Parts: sequence; C-alpha cells; structure tokens
Amino acid sequence: MQIPLLSDIVIIFALAVGVLYGCHQLRIPAIVGFLLTGVLAGPHGFALIGAVHEVESLAEIGVVLLLFTIGLEFSMKNLWQLKRSVLLGGSFQVFVTLLATFAIARALGEDTGRSIFLGFLVSLSSTAIVLKLLQERAEMDSPQGKINLAVLIFQDVVAVPMMLLVPLMKGGGGDFSGAFMMLFFKGIAIVVLAIVSAKWIVPHVLYQIARTRSRELFLLTVVVICLSVAWLTSSIGLSLALGAFLAGLIISESEYSYQALSSLLPFRDLFTSIFFISIGMLVDSRVLMDNPGVVALIIVGVMLLKAIIAGGATALLGYPFRTMVLSGLAISQIGEFSFILSKAGVQHGLLSGNGYQIFLSVSVLSMAATPFIIAKGTPIAALLMRLPMPPKLQSGFHFHLAPSGHTWLHRLPLLSKLGRGRSTGGGESLNGNGKEEVPGDHLLIVGYGLNGRNVARAARNAGIPYMIVEMNPVTVKKEKARGEPIFYGDASQEAVLEHVGVHHARIMVVAIPDPVATRMVVATARNLNPRLHIITRTRFLPEMKPLYELGANEVIPEEFETSVEIFTRVLSKYLIPRDEIEAFAAKVRSDGYGMLRSLSEEATAFCSPSLCDYRLYLPDAEICSLRVKEGSAVAGKSLADVGLRKQYGVTMLSLRRDAETITNPGAETIFAPGDISVLVGSPEKLAEVKHLFE
Repeated sequence: MQIPLLSDIVIIFALAVGVLYGCHQLRIPAIVGFLLTGVLAGPHGFALIGAVHEVESLAEIGVVLLLFTIGLEFSMKNLWQLKRSVLLGGSFQVFVTLLATFAIARALGEDTGRSIFLGFLVSLSSTAIVLKLLQERAEMDSPQGKINLAVLIFQDVVAVPMMLLVPLMKGGGGDFSGAFMMLFFKGIAIVVLAIVSAKWIVPHVLYQIARTRSRELFLLTVVVICLSVAWLTSSIGLSLALGAFLAGLIISESEYSYQALSSLLPFRDLFTSIFFISIGMLVDSRVLMDNPGVVALIIVGVMLLKAIIAGGATALLGYPFRTMVLSGLAISQIGEFSFILSKAGVQHGLLSGNGYQIFLSVSVLSMAATPFIIAKGTPIAALLMRLPMPPKLQSGFHFHLAPSGHTWLHRLPLLSKLGRGRSTGGGESLNGNGKEEVPGDHLLIVGYGLNGRNVARAARNAGIPYMIVEMNPVTVKKEKARGEPIFYGDASQEAVLEHVGVHHARIMVVAIPDPVATRMVVATARNLNPRLHIITRTRFLPEMKPLYELGANEVIPEEFETSVEIFTRVLSKYLIPRDEIEAFAAKVRSDGYGMLRSLSEEATAFCSPSLCDYRLYLPDAEICSLRVKEGSAVAGKSLADVGLRKQYGVTMLSLRRDAETITNPGAETIFAPGDISVLVGSPEKLAEVKHLFE
C-alpha cells in the first residue's frame, strides 16, 4: 500500500539535505535553506509535492513544539517579570505599526477596511524564526531577547481579535463584542488552569510517571500535556502556538523540565524544519520575477518601518540605543500568523490574487533576510551609535546615568585583596558638588542577574566597595530603593563606565548573559583602563578565546565550572579527602585557564605585571589569600618560625592587617589573627598550607 504523504516527506527531506549542504558550504543560515527548499518543492516551483495540506498540518506541529520548548526554558516567574514589556512594549509596537500602515495605505488610495487589514498583516512578526535564532545565539536572556519575547507574546494574543475583526472589514455581520467577551473569559479560564496545573497538578503527575523510570512513558506524558493544552487553546479561538507556550510554562515549574526538554529537542528540530519548508511552498516565484522592484521596495519599507517602531517600543521601556536597534531589527519581518490572516482576507475580498502573492513574496523574503539582519545587528548598532544623537537617546529615556544558587564566586580570590574598606551597599554618598562620589579601588559589577547579585552579596559581606551597572530600568529602580549602589546604563559605552569610575576600579566582573554585549564591555573597559582586572562569565568554551583576545584576565566558562563541580562531588562520594579534591580542582582550573591564556599574545599584553605576567614564567603557580584564624597554627608566630618557603615551597607576597598592607614581609613578621596573607605557589602546595591558617 502506497502512502502519498510518506513519499512527499522523503522528497522534502532529500531535497532539504542537498540544499542545506550547499547553504552550509556558502555559510548561509539553515532557515534560508529550508525556505528555498519549500520554494523549489512547492506547487509554484517544480511541483514535487502533492499533499500540500498534510505538510502544512505537520508544520503546525513544528510551531507547537518550538513554542513548547521555549516555554520549558522559561518560567511563570520570568513571564511575570515581563508583564510591563508585554503590555507596554507589545501594545505600542502593534498599534503604532497598525496606525502607520493604515495612514500609508490610505495615502495610496486604499479604502478604510483594506487599510486596517494591511495594518494587521504588517504589525505581526515571526515568533518561530525570531525565537529560534535567539535560542541559537544564546540571547534569550539578553535584554533584546526578553523584549522580543514580550512583544511576540503580545502579538500572538492580539492576533485572535484581529481574526474576529476581519469579516467586519468588508461589512460582514457578526456580534463582535459578544464574541470578544466570550473569548476574554475563556482566556482568563485558560490562565487560571495553567497556574493551577503548574503549581499542583502537573508536578504530581510527572512525579508519579518519573517513578516508573520508563523513558517512553515520560516522553508520551510530556507530549500529551503539550498537545492537550495547545488543542484546548485552539478550540476556544486562541492560537496553537500560545497554548504550546503555556504548556511549556506549566512543566517548567516542575523539576522535570530539563528532562522533558532533552527528550523533545530532536522532534522539535524535525518538525520546525517542515514548518519553514511549508512557508516557502506558498511563494509563486513567477509573481516575484514579474514584480521585483515593487517587492523589493515593499520589503525595505516594511522592515524599516517595523524596526523603527519596535525600537521606539524598546525606548519607551527605558532601554539604551543599542538595545533599541537590536530589538527593532529582530522583529522587523512579517510573521507566520499573517499568513492565516491573509487567507481570511482573500476569502472576504480584502486581498486579490496578485496582491496576495506579492504579500507572500514580501513575507517570505523578509523572513529569509531575518537571520542575516540579526547576525549583523551588532555592527549596525555600532555604526548608528557613531551618529550624533541626544545623550538621552543613547543612554535610554527612562533613566539617566544617575543611580537610581551556586555560582562561580569561588573563582574570585582577588576580591579579598581589596581589603575590608567601606562598602557602598548601604546607600549613596555625595561630594561637595552634590554629585555621587566614586569610591576608587572598587569593584565594578556589570549585570545584576543571579551571578551579579551573588557577587554583590559577597562583596558587601566582605566590606568591599562596589558599584553595579544594569540595563533593566525596572531592576535599577527597585534595587536603588533598597540602597544598592546601582546605575542604569549600557556598560559597553565609555561614558557609562567612566561615570562609575572605571579608571579607578581594581576589578570588574561582567555577569551578563549576552555574549556579544560581553565582548563589547570587555573591549571598552580594557581600552579605558589597561590595569583593570576583568573577570567575565561565558556559557560556552568557544567564547573564551575571543574574550581573552579582547583583554579579559579571567574567563569563567559555565560548562567548565559545572564539570569541575560535578566531578568534585563524585570524588567526595568515593571518600577522597577534601584537601585532595580541592587541590585537584585547583589544578584543573590552573591547567585549563593557563592553556587558554596562551592562545593570544595580545591578551597577555593587557595584563597587569603584578597579577598576570607571572603565569607566563610560572605556568603552574597560583595566587591565593588566606585569613589567619584565631587559634590557628601560624597565629603569634613569625614568618621564619612557620617556614612557608623552606618547608612548604610557598612564598608570601604581602600581608594585609586592618588598613595597612605589608609588601614583601620580612622573616620577623608576626602573624596575628585577622591578618590576610597573599601567597603564591603551586596549587598542591597551597592546599597543603591551608590548614595552617584554619
């Protein structure tokens, strides 16, 4: 028995393999390859596919799985934090785009109903493409990633009343107000159901399923939850994608979200590829060839208009110019939900045959351009920022530069060298001119997420003066009210870093999730202060080399640190002594970072001689600081009596006592309780002497 759909799927994937291989060789994004595959295989190309409707149904599953996995990586708490961006930024982007398109269409002679309908089509962006690209670039947690997600969520919600309004554009009947109110109450019921399920029902169900230790049963349960919620939202008039996102949020509140995500990733990638291929199948290349100038003009106009308005929505939320540009460029295309609206418009006479095909060509080509535009977003933003503009526009309208778990804290030994100076955590200080006083010799923290908060907490407890730079205006306002020395601004800008005293700072910790922004911050800070010790985080090992080349002194890869932490816990379960475990971890870190430091001569050229150059000549050496505890073996003894160098092979560089620092201490120096000793030696030797100070 022959199955037509099976042969079509074989043709699609076989063609996609060839096209994607060619795209890979030419360094063209995969999404463009999928769209091109659809154009070639579709009814307007070589007509290789017969079951077009069935392929479109599979494509819907791809969108469902994509939004479900995004919901899994998110959480109810994170979504609630985005409420302001969703309501304010999303509504501004949609309604201003709608009004601008309406005004342009009316000026070109279109009637009122058709002009409003065109505004509907242009105001929506591609949730599937934008979020997939942001996931691939690890920018979902970046400021522009969060803003784009918020705007896209609002678009998915507002698309439903748009669909209800389409029949009214040509004078169609229907009780719109009654239908809208019914939809509103159904939506409220869905949200309540999602909250109840996330808090009580789903965690209990998944716990019972996980107890069976059956991977098949667990996967099937997750798929049922995903498709059930998506079907439920679709049945009441909301979109499948929105329901899938809610289903992901529900499971994300349980401890089984990561297992669910890993189980679904292969299926997501498979069905998402079918979705992009199905979009390409809609395009009639003959219409595109007959009207190349019109299509190109409309594409440029639409994408430029949407980028400017979306950037304005970002500015309304108080973000700086760079984030405005990146956010605007990311959602400048026309989205997949516009295709559904366009079909309804054709049915009600709002789009003609040729106009419909021109719209499809514009939409698909704008989608195909999106990967290139997002990839070039940072250079475009840098180029635009060189133009003369008001300071408020560059730094953000909402605020001026005035203030308003387990991490890698154990990799910050240099914090203790700052001494027990005055902390600025309790409030702000002013100089005689009424301006804020920069403490000097302080710690700069860029980013106030989980890592940034923990670094600030550690600095506050140690009495280390610190300042924070954060780009989220809501976070700045909230933390400023709590007395944190936090400043609003983009740390990649020289003016922002100069305002927080980068020239006088000793250490800067970069703890932001945006890899591109991290590079810019490191480069700017290194250019302003060659002696600044820069410690930065990164999610992936390949990011380490570029950051060292830009001037970072220490790069903490989360992947690497997670591996070290896991292995140390494994060793502890095998009853390996704790000091040996610590020595092993120190050795691994020393070898790994020492090897990576040598990748770039430029990186080492930026290092301070006292802190970095010793690694070039003593690659196995490590610097650490130990506090002399009351009753320890060294308390009350001289350096000669302890014999650190003679007996243990460890050299003491300096001794910190209250506000005094004794450099190169002599043999007669007496250790007193509370002193901080700065020692240099191999990781193994340092681990051996640690017990002397406890």
